[in-house]
Amino acid sequence: MKKNYFLLLTLLLCLPLSGRQRLKVACVGNSVTYGMGLPNREKESYPTRLQEMLGPDYEVRNFGHSGSTLLNRGHRPYVKVPEYRQALDFKADIVVIHLGLNDTDPRNWPQHRDDFVADYHALIDSFRTANPHARVWICLMTPIFHDHRRFDSGTREWHALIQDHIRLVAEGAGTGLIDLYTPLHRRPDLFPDALHPNAEGAEILAHTVYGALTGNYGGLQLPVTYGDGMVLQRNQPLTINGTANAGERVKVKFLGRKLTATAGSNGSWSVSLPPQPAGGPYEMHIEAGNRHVTFKDVWLGEVWLCSGQSNMEMRLRQIATAAEDIAAADKATRLHLYNMPSIEPTYAKEWAAERLDSVNRLLYVMPGRWERSSAATAGNFSAIAYNFGRQLADSLGCHVGLISNAVGGSCTENWIDRAMLERELPAILRNWKENDHIMDWARDRAKLNIKQAANPRQRHPYEPAYLFESAILPLKDYAIGGVLWYQGESNAHNIELHERLFNMLQRSWRAYWQRPDLPFYFVQLSSIATRPSWPHFRDSQRRLADTLPHTWMAVSSDLGDSLDVHPRHKREVSDRLVRSALAHTYGYRLCSSGPEYAGTVREGKTLRLTFRHADGLQAAGGAKELTGFEVAGSDGLFHAATARIEGETIVVKNPEVSVPCAVRYGWQPFTRANLVNRYGLPASTFAGKTSDFQF
Repeated sequence: MKKNYFLLLTLLLCLPLSGRQRLKVACVGNSVTYGMGLPNREKESYPTRLQEMLGPDYEVRNFGHSGSTLLNRGHRPYVKVPEYRQALDFKADIVVIHLGLNDTDPRNWPQHRDDFVADYHALIDSFRTANPHARVWICLMTPIFHDHRRFDSGTREWHALIQDHIRLVAEGAGTGLIDLYTPLHRRPDLFPDALHPNAEGAEILAHTVYGALTGNYGGLQLPVTYGDGMVLQRNQPLTINGTANAGERVKVKFLGRKLTATAGSNGSWSVSLPPQPAGGPYEMHIEAGNRHVTFKDVWLGEVWLCSGQSNMEMRLRQIATAAEDIAAADKATRLHLYNMPSIEPTYAKEWAAERLDSVNRLLYVMPGRWERSSAATAGNFSAIAYNFGRQLADSLGCHVGLISNAVGGSCTENWIDRAMLERELPAILRNWKENDHIMDWARDRAKLNIKQAANPRQRHPYEPAYLFESAILPLKDYAIGGVLWYQGESNAHNIELHERLFNMLQRSWRAYWQRPDLPFYFVQLSSIATRPSWPHFRDSQRRLADTLPHTWMAVSSDLGDSLDVHPRHKREVSDRLVRSALAHTYGYRLCSSGPEYAGTVREGKTLRLTFRHADGLQAAGGAKELTGFEVAGSDGLFHAATARIEGETIVVKNPEVSVPCAVRYGWQPFTRANLVNRYGLPASTFAGKTSDFQF
């Protein structure tokens, strides 16, 4: 079928050159095709823009009719509007159909869904009858966004079901399929009423249709993550991919193999190799059409994504061990760095118009380039990521590539894909600048940054889903070995919500990389005197690490700064992360964590606490006494407790609490709690109770 498609397409596109006849293109559809809401639809609608792109060898006509349905028994069937008869009389050589949006109306889909496939086939057949040589493309629908009035009441689900039916029709009817959903779903700023694209959105539609009709996608294009010095993930299936003009033959030479692929109708191509061991340096050659690209110094090793907010973003030159770390950076010869900086920090200032425009175009996080570790390059890289990667490379004896795309102040919801938020938490998307789901600091800072925006749907990195769309989507198909995550400061206002969001974040990324077992290592929030919710938040993070699969946590509360949310002792945090990764991901036999609270039993007037990783329990730094423990009775009032170590357990008590029922540890925003194990690894903040206590 694919061979026949390209043969027919080639013959069709050659017609105007040989016969000097204009190819007739009929754009069939509803209000999106018509150009509803555009100030000057005669010049701005997508068919008009398509005409300009295709040029004088084509004649493009707009046969859109607002409100029309594909369903013949719908409330306004397209086959009964005058534009349908006009389109048939046009006898188009090419027909592009975009229908289905109005079928999501409760008057239509719930009543007549069983007619959809047959009605679509009949519509396609009618155009083929009008011109037996016509080529037909049908379109996946443009998005309907979260603030549409019927989004939650059925439209969201019906839109997805109709998309599935459109795919089925394209396969069964042998038409082309154009995806109008994907290029616009990440651009809600282009949909003033959540349904109709503005002029810029219509331009994107026209470009998408133009690519499908002509097969012209600008020739060979490669992911932004490809470059000299890149590290590709070892021991996983290796995919090399990109885009090229439809039907173009792509040749790849790598690891002594010659691989070929043909770019599909959407321009995409890929070749695959079985899992490869660590090694290098190699060269990779990719050729398509008249373009040839060679990448040098390519390695197979471990690739880690390092993300989150400012404590992950904090640069090596800013931390306590900066001088020592940077001086040794030239020796970290196996370490490769790919930094994705923001175009401007979210400082307390108003952004200029050109900056706002870049943000809307998803250009806030810039693509990086691969660099070897050196004294010149390491200082501006994430300190936690750098020291993690340096130690990992030394321990594994292979090259390690680090991708850092952290954004200061960002919230968990910024990093989750839009489709997941639409399904599971659409309320967080609505009116996000006034939305209590989002921390007030983040909302206020965003409103200040975008104060000069002319577009009421102006975007900002603190908008839900934005950083997934601008900082994660560019990494597509670049395989990674694991994730380092340091974030939470901007979600500590709502612990219960964060528990949902953190779970969604992991599922979002694991689905995106198609790795249900993708390792996820995160840093627990540290200590600071001015954040009263943090003890609860740290305990919530501890429980998340206990319950979520393939997830591990590094404690940092003992390294905090009472006055600064950005503590400078970062190398120690990296030490704990790499120890955990070596144990859980790479199978090293070593202690991966400090004492982990396991349970509480009452023994008279005392409580006995049990722990995992409890070998050599002691007070940190050789202190004589344990600090940080509190106990409470049935009244729920906590009192400072004395604590003594008995083997791998701890016994706590307070003489004022005769029947203790509950215990907590490290329960201050800035804590000096000091329980560690033999390896100097600290215990997390925790709260516990006896089995008979309801509190």
